[in-house]
Amino acid sequence: GTMIRSSSTVLRALFVATTAMRNAAAGQAQACTSTSSSRTMQTSSTPAPAQAPAPAQVDSYPLLEKWQQSPNSWLLRFALPPNRQYLGDDPTLPTCISVHHNDTHDADDNGDDSDKKKKKLLKKSYSPVSHPSTIGTFDLLVKSYPYQPGGGVGAAICDLQPGQYLVGKLKAERMVHGSPIVSNRWDNIGLIAGGTGIAPLLQIVRIVLEDGNDTTKIRLLNINRYEEDILMREELDRLERQHPDRFAVSYSLTGDGISDDWKGHTGRGSVEMAREALPPPSAEGGGTSTTMIFVCGTDGFRDMWAGPVGRGPPKADGTKGPKIQGPLLGLLRDAGYHATDVFKY
Repeated sequence: GTMIRSSSTVLRALFVATTAMRNAAAGQAQACTSTSSSRTMQTSSTPAPAQAPAPAQVDSYPLLEKWQQSPNSWLLRFALPPNRQYLGDDPTLPTCISVHHNDTHDADDNGDDSDKKKKKLLKKSYSPVSHPSTIGTFDLLVKSYPYQPGGGVGAAICDLQPGQYLVGKLKAERMVHGSPIVSNRWDNIGLIAGGTGIAPLLQIVRIVLEDGNDTTKIRLLNINRYEEDILMREELDRLERQHPDRFAVSYSLTGDGISDDWKGHTGRGSVEMAREALPPPSAEGGGTSTTMIFVCGTDGFRDMWAGPVGRGPPKADGTKGPKIQGPLLGLLRDAGYHATDVFKY
């Protein structure tokens, strides 16, 4: 795909300098540490260098470069602030960032611009597709949708040029049935991705596969309209070739007129597809889930596969209440999975 890189030597020099600072700090922290945690980054036996806790406030992240992934989606690489090694606090746990965007579309279209452009703060959550242990940067996979009221965050991110800033706030660790840990936890992981729903699931794939102590097997079912809509396909296929005993990818296409040469699945999903492409359910009555299925896509996609996600009561400050998994419904229930086997993004 198309790649756009910063032509600003100042920005690149700043990134190189801050990376050198981080690496020096990492070496210093490593020299001072004698024990390693069982949850440190798996590509190295050395413990993760210490860093200040992730900021609870909104921060700015400069765009370094971007690659076009499809006609309406981009992979964008952002730099972290100089005082941060990683995006999150723990480089072995999935991360998510709430992106803030001031919507300045006209308040109305009747020619009355007395209010000029009213700013409304929009927020949308994105999970990086890069490993959370990546030092100094993180990558977002973003789709640009046509503008509609209350939307436009994705388009605003995709329109950024190198040197411009993403504004956002790191979200709290996502609890998956009581714990944020995804590595060394289950025997089998199944992933069902619809479109850009691949983003948080790819981060899970990286965390689990790059853990040298983890033997978990992962099976991914990636569902898109047409072949050209499959995002991060080269990377997924590379990971499958690199880990043939642990990672398997299945694709399904839902568009009209799929070629007879297509060797994958077709359709948005079925019980038969689930049984063919995903690991089997955990044994009933054992009390322990040996299989975990993660589902991520549009609300309708998730509802079809696993049922809707609920919301708890609003918080004291008026913000939305916490998400509640709710009962397991849909194709996964029909395929014999239990509520404790499934997590809905």
